[in-house]
Amino acid sequence: MDEALHDNIRRLAEALKPGDFDATLNAITTAAVEVLPDVDYASITVKHADESITTVAPTADLVLDLDGKQYELREGPCYEAAVETAHVISPDLATDERFPQYGPYVVEKGIRAQAGLRLFDAPTSQGALNIYSHRPGAFEDFATIADLFSHQAAIAIGYAREIADLNDALRTRTTIGQAVGIIMERYELNDERAFAFLTRLSQHRNVKLRLIAAEIVDDVERRRN
Repeated sequence: MDEALHDNIRRLAEALKPGDFDATLNAITTAAVEVLPDVDYASITVKHADESITTVAPTADLVLDLDGKQYELREGPCYEAAVETAHVISPDLATDERFPQYGPYVVEKGIRAQAGLRLFDAPTSQGALNIYSHRPGAFEDFATIADLFSHQAAIAIGYAREIADLNDALRTRTTIGQAVGIIMERYELNDERAFAFLTRLSQHRNVKLRLIAAEIVDDVERRRN
């Protein structure tokens, strides 16, 4: 294995340790700048189920401007990677005919090469890593390290999502338990009848059980304060 590639694998494994979701996304963009060759800036584009597009974990304010311009024009590597194609690489934005409007704009900002790498496809969102370079010709021979980085990042994101789902489930369970306890005390019911009461209220109002439970708990806490 090429020594530089081996070093990149080691550094990626160290940088992309599992954490919570937001921390993981920030770790990915930070690692992109620190580990990937010629990368000066990075961000992540997320396309949501309602078709809206946002930028998260930018490493510099300039990236927010560049990403925003691509969303506005519906053109550019990060837009296409999040919406259409898995990987989009542009080694020289000054001559890339795919981006006639975005290319001149980004070159004026001092960015000469860019790549968009698809990171995840979830039921409610799609995400792509955006990397920017001042050097013309950057990312020309990028396939191996791009695939490696995307794979490592996807593992970290998947773990973070599982942790987030688990934490949500635990919080929901705790909130429902608190609401059942409140109903038991308020109406002098046992736990089974209190839970049935909560379920009927959810069905009657056509509101999810966890939201009904949260309302009851919040109401009690407001009264206490």
